[in-house]
Amino acid sequence: MLSHEDNERLCRVGPGTPMGDMLRRYWQPALLSSELEERDGAPVRVRLLGEDLVAFRDTDSRVGLVDAYCPHRRAPLFYGRNEECGIRCIYHGWKFDVDGNCLDLPNEPPGSSMRDKARLLAYPALDLAGVIWAYMGPPERKPPPPDYEWMRAPATHRHVSKVYQASNYLQALEGGLDTGHSSFLHNNVMGDTSTVRNSDTRPSIDVYPTDYGYSYVSVRKLPGDKRYVRVYQYVMPFQQMRGDISDDSGGRSAVPKIDGHFWVPIDDNQIFTWSWMYGDDESVPITPDFAEKDEKRAGRGKDDFIPGTFVLKRNPSNDHMIDRALQNTRTFTGITGVGTQDAAVQEGMESIVDRSREYLGTADTAVIDMRKMMLAATFTVERGEDPPGLDPARYRNMRPYDKVIPAGTDWRAAMADGLKAKW
Repeated sequence: MLSHEDNERLCRVGPGTPMGDMLRRYWQPALLSSELEERDGAPVRVRLLGEDLVAFRDTDSRVGLVDAYCPHRRAPLFYGRNEECGIRCIYHGWKFDVDGNCLDLPNEPPGSSMRDKARLLAYPALDLAGVIWAYMGPPERKPPPPDYEWMRAPATHRHVSKVYQASNYLQALEGGLDTGHSSFLHNNVMGDTSTVRNSDTRPSIDVYPTDYGYSYVSVRKLPGDKRYVRVYQYVMPFQQMRGDISDDSGGRSAVPKIDGHFWVPIDDNQIFTWSWMYGDDESVPITPDFAEKDEKRAGRGKDDFIPGTFVLKRNPSNDHMIDRALQNTRTFTGITGVGTQDAAVQEGMESIVDRSREYLGTADTAVIDMRKMMLAATFTVERGEDPPGLDPARYRNMRPYDKVIPAGTDWRAAMADGLKAKW
């Protein structure tokens, strides 16, 4: 369990909070690139780490991520005119570029010194791998751009998506690092012991700290004196990576891929769950049809969203459309969609979980270690030092992997090649 004080330190992400200051030292996924495709197009509202912002793509295709309100009289820049390499407030015509510099004060005398003083809060933004990334920390401590292997896969071999969730980020991250729950929450064919997760509901878990977070390994016993080994990667502050290479018999799956998630705080009580996947190598493209099929399995296919939003039709307002008849006859939850099953549990908790009331066991090893690392990182930043995982050289050459191997085999030797980046 955690003390109330440590729980607050972990969960609160707004400006000036210990966790908020720590998270702002990393590049954050802010938008899908597809949300901001048009040059001089409509601005887009963004709420990130408790801050209200507006994003726009200017005439030269540069991305601006700025305060949602004009510094003059705090009028909303969402209604602004995106024109000629800047965003212009419709209230009095003040105009700013992507760096927050004031370009025009049409209601002030020509040559007014106010132009040099009237700055708009602006954060650096990068458009990489289908994602617009934001850096919201101290300018002098800005790290290099992110360089995960999935970002280096070509667009034909990569897919990225996001979905809204009404919960604190931490319980979602904890769910992603909890491999054991898949034997229950994601048991969609009850009684079928041929799957690796149903065959062994008590995987052994080991955590191996790294420069970027940790690797954690789950091992499940299978019939025929075999073992299913899955090596995950936890990359600070809130990214999980997992292999999806092997099928249940130990061969390559139909579309061997690697996937994972970010759980990015909108504020203390809301997140976007980002999902990405990429092909194992150049022979494995991620076609639109396959991507949609995989998203549909997770419960976030194109028809699963409320039109025009990133909110699922299955949500707390309708109890995630739980089907009690299905729960009684076929699936453990009666909820359709692997991702929706996760969301149902995490949104059904308190919006911020009271972890002082928990009762943890050995199955929670990866969750416990993540909490320790995140807490330690907040104190590291308070001391004026850098948190782990900012340097891409620490993580760019690794990947997660999974494989069925004979019992007694050293998984490190058996899986060494699979744990090296190929892109």
